[in-house]
Amino acid sequence: MRVVSQPVRKKDAMALVTGKPVFMDDLAPKDCLIVKVLRSPHANANILSVKTDVALKVPGIEVIYTWEDVPQERFTMAGQTYPEPSPQDRLILDRHVRYVGDPVAIVAGENEACVDRALRLIKVEYEVLPAILDFHQAMDNPILVHPEDNWVVLCPVGADNQRNLCASDESHNGDVDAVLKDCDVVVEGTYHTKANQQAMMETFRTACYMDAYGRLNIFSSTQIVFHVRRILAKALGIPKSKIRVMKPRIGGGFGAKQTVVAEVFPAFVTWKTGKPSKMIFTREESQVASSPRHEMEVTVKVGAMKDGRIRAMDVYTLSNTGAYGEHGPTTVGLSGHKSIPLYGSLEAHRFAYDVVYTNVMSAGAYRGYGATQGIFAVESAVNELADRLGMDPVELREKNMVREGQVMPAYYGEQTNSCALDRCLERAASMIGWKDKHPCRDMGNGKVRSVGIAMAMQGSGIAAVDVGSATIKLNEDGSYTLLIAAADMGTGCDTILAQMAAECMECSVEDIAVLGADTDSSPYDSGSYASSTTYVTGKAVERACAQLKERILEVAGEMLETSAEKLVFAGDRVETLDQSASVSLAEVGFKSMVGNNHALQVTESNSSPLSPPPFMAGAVEIELDKETGHVEILDYAAVVDCGTVVNPNLARVQTEGGLAQGIGMTLYEDIQYDDKGRLRNNSFMQYKVPTRLDTGRMRVEFESSYEESGPFGAKSIGEIVINTPAPALAHAIFNATGLWFKELPITSEKIAMGILERSKNAEKTPF
Repeated sequence: MRVVSQPVRKKDAMALVTGKPVFMDDLAPKDCLIVKVLRSPHANANILSVKTDVALKVPGIEVIYTWEDVPQERFTMAGQTYPEPSPQDRLILDRHVRYVGDPVAIVAGENEACVDRALRLIKVEYEVLPAILDFHQAMDNPILVHPEDNWVVLCPVGADNQRNLCASDESHNGDVDAVLKDCDVVVEGTYHTKANQQAMMETFRTACYMDAYGRLNIFSSTQIVFHVRRILAKALGIPKSKIRVMKPRIGGGFGAKQTVVAEVFPAFVTWKTGKPSKMIFTREESQVASSPRHEMEVTVKVGAMKDGRIRAMDVYTLSNTGAYGEHGPTTVGLSGHKSIPLYGSLEAHRFAYDVVYTNVMSAGAYRGYGATQGIFAVESAVNELADRLGMDPVELREKNMVREGQVMPAYYGEQTNSCALDRCLERAASMIGWKDKHPCRDMGNGKVRSVGIAMAMQGSGIAAVDVGSATIKLNEDGSYTLLIAAADMGTGCDTILAQMAAECMECSVEDIAVLGADTDSSPYDSGSYASSTTYVTGKAVERACAQLKERILEVAGEMLETSAEKLVFAGDRVETLDQSASVSLAEVGFKSMVGNNHALQVTESNSSPLSPPPFMAGAVEIELDKETGHVEILDYAAVVDCGTVVNPNLARVQTEGGLAQGIGMTLYEDIQYDDKGRLRNNSFMQYKVPTRLDTGRMRVEFESSYEESGPFGAKSIGEIVINTPAPALAHAIFNATGLWFKELPITSEKIAMGILERSKNAEKTPF
């Protein structure tokens, strides 16, 4: 291929590196009211009164709104395809506040100083209620997070607000208990992952203004323009036709901006006042009142025979959705449905889950979307099984992994038609020097070097749900404009989709101008989440280009006085089959403007009944200091099967970024609440994310398969890349210390104390 599979530079690269004004705050109206919210200091309370009279006297203050001023119909902030599975459990402002940070009042003023002063002068009287801070105690607790009568759920997800249940389900195949009983070895473990923050560079932010037609225009750093429009229409109680949503360049999202975190507050202010407004979250707000990863506790049972044949797997997940149910019913499913299918020959499997409400910050979407938590648990259990059996964990996986052509267990009956997982595992093990380094080597001076390994899978969009669309049109100079609503949040999807269009239209990427996303001009697209853009929207681009070619041939046929069947599209021109006559593409574009009945613009949509998984293997080498517990990553070998690699450079940096986030989740990022429900990690001083110096050497390679249902054989890559570090690092730490750590993060302190505790116990053991 001429353009696809080439390392094309990102279309917005120069604008970004030269500091052009491309982000929301660069482009927002200059006369915006500044919007901020007063937040609850209590984890669970009823508001008895809010006194705003003194605050309203602050010079420059425009309005202050409380729970008495907002619509009383509940909605959800989760941006997923309607009907939204997440419960409709929010109000813009609620009299019942459910976590420390829940909005109490909206303040809008001429500048930040006056708004900050007014916030300090608002007096709120609370009735403080008992709070549920431990998600183990939430289900069927007499304390109800959502006791209200107007709580609504639109889908049958097993939700029950009278039990603090956001979702609950169980699925199985075969008699799991009987098969486990018949196995030679059964490994069981419970694995705890905390609520990690996405920590994107650009915080949540939105600007709003009314246009000349009386419509509310939303300019937001979001992944989901069409979902934002739908959610705001419901929250504000106004028609969707009255709302337009646009996105600029986005300074990172990682799933956080798949939730309407900031948009509703300035939207309400502008709709009520008619004046432009904007809201920019501080870093502290992004830490304490956003949409982090769901805390989960995953219990795994794996049964196998002495020869290493894995026969059964049982997974139960308890997920903490926090104070509200955004993404609660959907993230949890991936913890089993994207981990169990890694092992293709199971005789029986079971997956059950409960998602509970608690009085902590509500969770949301984060890269990996539940698969990360489940894969940490399942892959750790398989590594422990290998140790119990005395088998090499690579050999154990080779014996049991899913392979091309198999129907994947617990994956909705789908068959894997593109799977290079076996080659990924073999290559990753070879790159890390597995045979020579497994399990560990004593380096002297209390330091040990060891290796660990893991596999992973994800999906490519949500099967039979997500819709991707593209509009492509020929311009009068022979160039093209591609309109999309998929959101490039630094991932490079504008570039990748332009590459696909350029490949189809036999032109250069420079000849494709990309515009999006805008609900007024872009074709409908579910948005950029669920690893859907390359696979789902990419296919729509491919289809639209094929249709546009046909229309170009029709116009050229009229110009050459022949039929379209006797013409061939040749990139910059259309010519007859015998090459005796031709017209340039620019001539066709110009002709379409005069006496033409053929619109040289095509919109195509795509929704796939499949979600072909990308696969990955990751192998890590660490050096561990047994005195301090410090872990230094020496080498990380990652091999990914994402079908056809559309842009090797962008795929590589996607992988490296995901690995860094997975490493942070595993070793550093430690969410902590005090006994009042206040988050201790409210800045990057307390919430530690890794820098490039902490991630060691990263090596990324690709073992491409070919996915027939994808554009040019491509699958997704966006999320899978975060899934192997946690189990691989936990495995390497076990190989170095003999200790299994089943709660993340695995900090130096935990390792050092674990080694010390084991040493003390050994001293107490009589010989």
